[in-house]
Amino acid sequence: MIARITGRLEQVGSGAALLDGGGGLSYEVLVPAFDVERLSRRLGQEVLLHTVHFVEGNPSHGVQTPRLVGFLTETDREFFRIFTTVKGIGVRKALRALVRPVGEVAAAIQAKDTKFLVALPEIGRRTAELIIAELHGKVEKFAGPALPAAAPALLGPAAEALAVLVQLGERRAEASVLVERVLAVVGDSATPEAIIQHVYRLKAGGV
Repeated sequence: MIARITGRLEQVGSGAALLDGGGGLSYEVLVPAFDVERLSRRLGQEVLLHTVHFVEGNPSHGVQTPRLVGFLTETDREFFRIFTTVKGIGVRKALRALVRPVGEVAAAIQAKDTKFLVALPEIGRRTAELIIAELHGKVEKFAGPALPAAAPALLGPAAEALAVLVQLGERRAEASVLVERVLAVVGDSATPEAIIQHVYRLKAGGV
């Protein structure tokens, strides 16, 4: 069992980080969406990731690959382990869904805030209700303060677009502003792909 890994952060993107562990070895570590932005500010630096080791693949097909998932804090790793005990939430789905910090997600679970959870990528209403049913009362110690009213979370396609932009290296605060500007033009019914395309046009000086 690999519990921690330390190395120079060489690359971050697409939900994974590449760490140079020395001795000619580099390790690919899967990371949750909410950590991509924080890690992108530490490129070239030595980082310590608290890890979860799992095996991915279908044993009946004879193809299984060992993987590492890494977190900047032990608390985040502990929450992730609890979060993935919910039926239907595997490691990959959890990594994509957790676009908000652990404290906010745990606070939403404690508050039975289905609307917040549904705004997370890949979390539909039934899954959100299941998360609350199974984890309410179990994640109180992870819960942070609620989001300020002046900064509501983006919902639906906008939230998915924001998560992808962060994974692609955009800073969350800046990407959120860009997404909101795009929504004012294209409307709330736009797909995540359309929103992302408009964001990059906006950054390039287009409309």
